[in-house]
Amino acid sequence: MLKKISLLLLLLITVNQITAQEKHSTPADEHEGSSGEGFRVAVVIGHTYIKSEGTDSHLFVPSWGLDVDYWFNHKWGIGLHNDVEIESFIVEKSSGEEIERVNPLVLTLDALYHISNGFVISVGPGIEIEENESFVLARVGLEYEYEFGSDFYMMPTLFYDHRFDGFSTATIGLGVGYKF
Repeated sequence: MLKKISLLLLLLITVNQITAQEKHSTPADEHEGSSGEGFRVAVVIGHTYIKSEGTDSHLFVPSWGLDVDYWFNHKWGIGLHNDVEIESFIVEKSSGEEIERVNPLVLTLDALYHISNGFVISVGPGIEIEENESFVLARVGLEYEYEFGSDFYMMPTLFYDHRFDGFSTATIGLGVGYKF
């Protein structure tokens, strides 16, 4: 747990250093990547790697996501990111108890920060809801937004979810979004 907190702090310090060295932005810079304010909606398909305490094999579960973001300006936004893992599986919690997960739904409320050149960092709290047991979690993620057309974008995503009193997952996905 200490390693995860240290990694998160290192990531935040790095982002702070990068932004502290920014030069004056031009209108062209503001249009690049996560440009402008407003709503965005994206559908994401991905695969989630699940690592529980007692799992010896690699478990990859398909997932679908729906992201709804609001950008306050070209740098900062907030997003409601929803993912459903579309398979049943068994994990072992840190206490040693095995539990079955049947199509769990993950909801997170993430702070979004556009670094540069289309890269976006997301950090936020969330919850995994499932009929047997629900978990509170923390998410850290990285996205790359590639615009095509005037309102559409494609985004590869990579994020890590740590469930408190549970297990951790890492997800890689590809989304297509629309800017309103």
